[in-house]
Amino acid sequence: MIFENTGLVGLKSDLAFLDEVAEKTGFVRWQWEYTRATYDYKIEDKDTNSEYFLRMNTRAVEGKLEKPHAVLEIEAVYMGRATFPHGLEYETPIPSKILNVANQKIQQFKAALEA
Repeated sequence: MIFENTGLVGLKSDLAFLDEVAEKTGFVRWQWEYTRATYDYKIEDKDTNSEYFLRMNTRAVEGKLEKPHAVLEIEAVYMGRATFPHGLEYETPIPSKILNVANQKIQQFKAALEA
């Protein structure tokens, strides 16, 4: 599921500050390479024993990720359900209580990034 109108897509930040905001709001930078990074936030549904990941893709628009002053731009915000042994499935309907948590986390991240 892709989140539209989050206000995050297109925002830019240096890597050091983006990592700081991510840590404060519970996101983890998992996948990364020289020009891209993915930040994930895990949401557990105890009723169904399912895990969902709110994910933000970023791309370096200045520099490379091994430098803290590299500038990253947020490209997309989306969510998927974790599948075994690893991976995300994006077509499964997401329960409203999980979407509510995700929307709150998006707003929290945006507010911290813009502070």
